[in-house]
Amino acid sequence: MTTGRDTPIEVRPAAGHIGAEITGVDLAGDLPDPVVAEIRAAVLRWKVVFFREQRLDHASHVAFARRFGEPVRLRGRGTASPADVPEIETTADRLELGGRYGMDHDEWLRRRRHSLLRGWHCDHGARVDPPAATVLRAETVPPYGGDTTWSNLAAAYAGLSAPLRDFVDGLRAEHRLGVGYQARPGEDAYVRRLLDRQIASEHPLVRVHPETGERLLFVNGYYVEQIVGLSRMESAPLLEMLLGQATRPEYTVRFRWEPGSVAFWDNRATIHLAPGDTARLDHPRIMHRVMLAGDVPVGVDGEPSAPIVGSEPGRW
Repeated sequence: MTTGRDTPIEVRPAAGHIGAEITGVDLAGDLPDPVVAEIRAAVLRWKVVFFREQRLDHASHVAFARRFGEPVRLRGRGTASPADVPEIETTADRLELGGRYGMDHDEWLRRRRHSLLRGWHCDHGARVDPPAATVLRAETVPPYGGDTTWSNLAAAYAGLSAPLRDFVDGLRAEHRLGVGYQARPGEDAYVRRLLDRQIASEHPLVRVHPETGERLLFVNGYYVEQIVGLSRMESAPLLEMLLGQATRPEYTVRFRWEPGSVAFWDNRATIHLAPGDTARLDHPRIMHRVMLAGDVPVGVDGEPSAPIVGSEPGRW
């Protein structure tokens, strides 16, 4: 479907509830305001949009992201990140991980995930003000594997039964960095880093989108530790059920990366799953990410999230 008479771009939905591919636009160029408005509307409607065959470098990547918000300037970047562009975070998969923490990707996956749903997350969800959006571009990708999957949290909430929606509307949960990591025997550099940089916040279990007004099932497998006011015995099965709801296949879209591909997603309305199938591939996967500053989530009752430790709004 075309997006309007005055813009050349085309938005093609990729799945029933989430995801669209946008063509007819050069993200490295000087985008007219109507085109920016069409892209913004597509992100809000489809939660994640994809562009292919783009020619972004670090500077044009940041410039594109800035048309939609304020890029976060990162203090703790990956070792592969460019020193002169603090808005860019570069990930080099297992190659970087091994150099930083002395473990290969296989070992990291074994110790980090204790369930199939563990890897689902929003970016920096333990912060009191998680990023509003993320723009991720692919520089180098393996010839197969390495796909990323996103899920629509508004559709997941709407798919709950009415009594369950009423129940979860009033709940809050603790989101904490490093939940569920299995420590190595002896000195563990990764666990030491998590303890030294602990971040935790209390978020509503259902947040209200600040632009669309949609109610979003604000859960993920990476950060959420416990529902506030419930015992662990009560909290664990409820969180497992809600996360299963949030990641039902009909609410998801999967994207096959190519060099020059760009994904732009609403980090408030989605969770995503990074690939876990590249550990045995003898091919690098190098990606560059810019995140846009976000606001403090607000629940159905109007109560905002609250920091627990290591997180202040606007401080990165």
